Amino acid sequence: MTSGEAYWQKNLKLMIGCLIVWFVVSFGFGILLVGPLNNISLAGYPLGFWFAQQGSMYVFVCLIFFYANTMSKYDREFDVEED
Repeated sequence: MTSGEAYWQKNLKLMIGCLIVWFVVSFGFGILLVGPLNNISLAGYPLGFWFAQQGSMYVFVCLIFFYANTMSKYDREFDVEED
C-alpha cells in the first residue's frame, strides 16, 4: 500500500467514525431514545429534548474540531501538511 492509499484509509476510518457518532447522537438520542432519556433532567430540561434541540449541535461542532485536529496529525504523519 502506498503512502497516499494509507493516508486515504486513515481519513476514511476517521470520517466513518465521526459520522457514526453524529448519527447516534442526532438520530439515536434525539429521536429513537428520546423517551427513556426524558426521564433524566439536564439544567431543568428533559435530556431527550436537550439532545434533540441542543446536544446534537454541540456534538457536531465538537466533531468538526476533533476531525480537523486529527487530520492535522495525519498530515504531519504523512508529510502532506500545508505551510
